[in-house]
Amino acid sequence: MSQAIPETGNPLDAALFRPEAISDETCRFNEEIVKIFAPVPNWWEVGAQAVRDSRARGDGPFPAAAKSARARTITIAGKGGVRIPLRIVATQNPRGVYLHIHGGGMVLGAADLQDPMLERVNEKAGLACVSVEYRLAPENPYPAPPDDCESAALWLAKNAKAEFGSDVLAIGGESAGATLSAVTLLRMRDRHGFTGFRAANLVYGAYDLSMTPSQKQFGDERLVLRTVDIEKFMGAYLPGGKDARHPDVSPLYADLKGLPPALFTVGTRDALLDDSLFMYARYIVAGNRAELAVYPGGCHGFNSFPMAIAGQANARMDAFLARETE
Repeated sequence: MSQAIPETGNPLDAALFRPEAISDETCRFNEEIVKIFAPVPNWWEVGAQAVRDSRARGDGPFPAAAKSARARTITIAGKGGVRIPLRIVATQNPRGVYLHIHGGGMVLGAADLQDPMLERVNEKAGLACVSVEYRLAPENPYPAPPDDCESAALWLAKNAKAEFGSDVLAIGGESAGATLSAVTLLRMRDRHGFTGFRAANLVYGAYDLSMTPSQKQFGDERLVLRTVDIEKFMGAYLPGGKDARHPDVSPLYADLKGLPPALFTVGTRDALLDDSLFMYARYIVAGNRAELAVYPGGCHGFNSFPMAIAGQANARMDAFLARETE
């Protein structure tokens, strides 16, 4: 059975990236994922809203998401008078609050599609979870998604103590959610002088929207995320004329000083592999504490599938959030 690196090990051990490091189980899952995704229509051909509706019903490769009995939704004011729903999944007397930002390429995804994961963070890390229902492209391209995440972070910074009994804060998300988490940290630091987040759980994010080598070279294999998928997501999110390397778009190019401890999680079969490798390096060079967890054979979104490396990755994330918010 393959293993990710231990927390005290070398995150760039060449052995992690060799084919023989991938377990038989992970290989089988990857083969099945390619088969499952093969007949799935492209969102840009059938329309983003049609795909969102399909996912909400549980059609296609994603089963209907179980809804938490703990969940409730509130609405806060955002920029320009927009109303932003926040999905809250919380237990009584949490130790802190986790601001969660969902994935989906800034085009798909929803705050109510990962209640079981939010419940797990409640139980394992002791944190209340607040997931942002940010506006989506192409209907609402940049800067709408990061604007809404910034508004949610501001609201939490001001109201966490009153709402949850704790002002201990963490932030994180998967894929586009990790991208937006990094951008939110930078906006809170630079626009509001707020550096109160204690931890950043950054899971296979895209940190360079001008495309890293792994994004460009991944190709057409339907292992969840292909090169063309990235191109279409970025085209919807970032209309023509916008600088893809602006730090507010691609946090890899930002001044990263003064950010909280971060855990970067990625699999070696993810088109966004380079993004985590590069961001981790720039993060520690800026003087921040960071961990890099690399999972042999893990595809994009691997930790949502029922396999051993998913359990390992999720346990490490939970432990990281619990430790950094003590």
